[in-house]
Amino acid sequence: MEEIDTFLSQLLFHLQRSKRSFYALISLLLLCLIAYNSATIFCTHVPISAEVPPGPSSFSPENVSGDSRKFFSVNSSAKLSSAALFSVKGESSSAKLKTHLPLLHKNRNLVVRTTVHHSKRRDRSAKVKQFEDRVMEFFNPNSSDWSCKFRFFMTWISSAESFGDRELFAMNSLFKVHPRGCLIVASNSLDSRSGMQILRPFLEKGLKVTAISPDFNYLFKNTPAQAWYNQLMQGNVNPGEVPLGQNLSNLLRLGLLYRFGGIYLDTDIIVLKSFGGLKNAIGAQTVDLDTGKWSRLNNAVMIFDEGHPLLYKFIQEFALTFDGNKWGHNGPYLVSRVVSRVTGRPGYNFTVLPPMAFYPVDWSKIGSLFQGPQNLNHSKWLLAKLRQIRSLSFAVHLWNKQSRGFEVQKGSVIQHIMFSSGASYNSSTVSTE
Repeated sequence: MEEIDTFLSQLLFHLQRSKRSFYALISLLLLCLIAYNSATIFCTHVPISAEVPPGPSSFSPENVSGDSRKFFSVNSSAKLSSAALFSVKGESSSAKLKTHLPLLHKNRNLVVRTTVHHSKRRDRSAKVKQFEDRVMEFFNPNSSDWSCKFRFFMTWISSAESFGDRELFAMNSLFKVHPRGCLIVASNSLDSRSGMQILRPFLEKGLKVTAISPDFNYLFKNTPAQAWYNQLMQGNVNPGEVPLGQNLSNLLRLGLLYRFGGIYLDTDIIVLKSFGGLKNAIGAQTVDLDTGKWSRLNNAVMIFDEGHPLLYKFIQEFALTFDGNKWGHNGPYLVSRVVSRVTGRPGYNFTVLPPMAFYPVDWSKIGSLFQGPQNLNHSKWLLAKLRQIRSLSFAVHLWNKQSRGFEVQKGSVIQHIMFSSGASYNSSTVSTE
């Protein structure tokens, strides 16, 4: 009996011990399950921060390529895509990439400003206002001791580094004749630190010159060019074989004069006389020898009031008849077509000046102005030509495309004009042979 009691006592002890082990095992399993669920909840949803590149994540191409900027670019979408990749570098979320891209597509300008405030977005109206304000502030400074007697415009579609001696010579001649004039160079490349270094010698002399990146949307607003430009930005206009920058420069000069009024000059125009007596004028390039009437005009020099109806017609003609495959079609030939149609019609007040005013030598003969005297007869011709130009010409067009490679020879017409303008080329440019 005693043995049975002992056996039962031991059995009961083992059963109680097994029960505690069972509960312990169940508790351990529950704890593991709770720990696993907690790890799933808290660990898999913690965002992993991507490494952000230093500097502003702007969509401005200048932040990708430094100070090197182009004014126009046909393949602007490719550049914007590169800038987009830079701005989201290190982002692991595709949602963030989609957030940046619409900002790029909203910018419809070929020109992207460098003065973008990264702390906030600025809509297009703010950029337009900035462009207009910069122009008007330059022409109408607060200082009462300065007034822009003449408003000059130039355009520059190349790099800042290619703005060389010849262009500086042209600017120097402008300010020698018009020291109280104000010059805006519409250029994206010169509207930069390197561009201002190029213009610094003029600024140090107290002359009024600056470079401003143009805003095409503002310049063409409420004109026939607005729809054309929008179509171009959407890829619905064939730019053709002629460089698009060249054709946009033809349109840009019209927009600048239409919005602000003033005098437009190509950067290879050497100014000889004051433009003070000229108003709403354009120059003939060639005349018909039989009739004495002009046969072609040119748009390298134009003087017009703000909002002049002839400028509106020029802009309208550009938008309606644009052809990127014909050189001059959207430039000299364009102004010639329009003027021939509106001449004599009421409401158009303008003057067509003879070729001697701005184009005393045709492009095919521009080399004669760079040559020094070859013999006595040639020397007499050069002297007569120089006197004629000084007497009848307001300016001389150097026809850059044809004459850029020419040396300025000793005793040439151009050398005499250079000396009288107080300008100097590099010694390698002037041949003394």
